[in-house]
Amino acid sequence: MIAPKKTGKKYENWVPTAMIADGKMTSELWKWVKGGDREKPAEEIPVVKLDKGSFKEPPAAGLTIRWLGHSTALVEIGGRRILVDPVLDQYASPVHITTKRFSSAPVRQEDLPHIDAVVLSHDHYDHLEKNTVLHLANTGTLFFVTSGVGALLKDWDVRPDQIRELSWWERSEAQGLTFICVPARHFSGRGLFNRNETLWAGWIVRSKTKSMYYSGDTGYADHFAMIGETYGPFDLTLIKVGAYGDSWPDIHVNPEQAIKAHTEVKGTVLLPVHWATFPLALHPWDEPVIRAIKAAKQNNVRIITPKIGELVDMDQPFASQAWWEGVK
Repeated sequence: MIAPKKTGKKYENWVPTAMIADGKMTSELWKWVKGGDREKPAEEIPVVKLDKGSFKEPPAAGLTIRWLGHSTALVEIGGRRILVDPVLDQYASPVHITTKRFSSAPVRQEDLPHIDAVVLSHDHYDHLEKNTVLHLANTGTLFFVTSGVGALLKDWDVRPDQIRELSWWERSEAQGLTFICVPARHFSGRGLFNRNETLWAGWIVRSKTKSMYYSGDTGYADHFAMIGETYGPFDLTLIKVGAYGDSWPDIHVNPEQAIKAHTEVKGTVLLPVHWATFPLALHPWDEPVIRAIKAAKQNNVRIITPKIGELVDMDQPFASQAWWEGVK
């Protein structure tokens, strides 16, 4: 099994991983100065709005999901509600100048139903938002986090008994579910001086009858095949498809690599995440899903593309619509 390396306070990936490819720093900076093409839509994208009345039914015993934008998802599995990388704020950065949400959050944090558990892939602002974490902590939610992130939550006054901190390949049982922390190829840090002092990961959540895999942020490597061989198959995979660039291939998969990852972890149905919410790269905002669908067709992968907030029941047929095609 691969394991994270650690030198002093710093975690490292098991394979050499560069933030920017050799010789690409100057060209990458110039690209950002010039800006991208259609990094965000010119109008609102369709979002299914949710309120307290949207969650009157008890949590599904099987497996349902509502994608809430970016990498945030509300999963019902085994009669429990799980929230993945909760970010409902307007911004995905500590400074409210850039990275403003261009698609509205489908639900306010105060309208969320009771969340039994949260899984957190890493500490970046577009995956870990303090306000929503504190709201959930006050309702008794259990937090499954990667090594080092537990200390951050404790600094925010989350009770220690609400935190389960895991490293790669470690598992924890709670509320009839199994939570497994699995490798990802990425990095961490919420400031200029604490890069890689906490771990990054993907997550598996299993009930007695269903299972899902969430990639977290990750570049492509051999960990997908390892996860598939060890824990696959999965009824559902949530794999990032957006925010990528030719100059930084080690830390974010592109859409075609996401499809390959899905097949390697032995996923049944893929729901692409990490797109259509924040302008975090220079590619067109809808390019990730267009490329992912094309690659999925070429590789006979079943992909679903719900609107943000739309309910998907994995035991029922779901008719995906190309809802982005009507957005300017």
